[in-house]
Amino acid sequence: MKRIAVFASGSGSDFQSIIDANDRDKFCEIALLVASKPDIFAIERAKKYGIASIICSKNKYASAEEMGSALIEACREKQIDYIVLAGYLSMVPSNFIRAYPDRIINIHPSLIPSFCGKGFYGINVHRAAIEYGVKLSGLTIHFVDEQYDSGAIVLQRAVPVMEEDTPESLQARILEEEHRALPYAVRLLTTGKIVKNGRSVKILE
Repeated sequence: MKRIAVFASGSGSDFQSIIDANDRDKFCEIALLVASKPDIFAIERAKKYGIASIICSKNKYASAEEMGSALIEACREKQIDYIVLAGYLSMVPSNFIRAYPDRIINIHPSLIPSFCGKGFYGINVHRAAIEYGVKLSGLTIHFVDEQYDSGAIVLQRAVPVMEEDTPESLQARILEEEHRALPYAVRLLTTGKIVKNGRSVKILE
């Protein structure tokens, strides 16, 4: 069974969705939580389920490469096969990405290529979508490369934008869809149901 590390920066609700789905029908071993800062609730979730966790803050390291080397060491120690960025708000170091090519996925709360890239995270994404006047937003799960939100797309889910929506209400509805889509994508990844060829991603189910 494939082993995953989940990276998180906040409450860890996406992390919890993977835990819950895996508890219902085990498809992977959740071996490690990487938290971008201390005192986030995702760490408490890991403790509750006996999942090892580490804190890997950028300000602890002299360079991104040094941070990447520490992450590589931690993941190799836990024999990690795949990495899942689940609400992780930091750019992953390039040397770490090169160590796990096509084995890192991220969830982004818009329909890429809209409202993505540097600066588009959290509530900023939903505010931009509403200000632009789009009728559909949603989420994208994609492979991670060395640029912001530019890796090959695994799957997308559309969510309608209502006239009365605020950034917060749109964020809440997209988050509900994230909690369904992310565990599904992790299951596909860890059970060999994703075939990637350049930017083309085929799902075998």
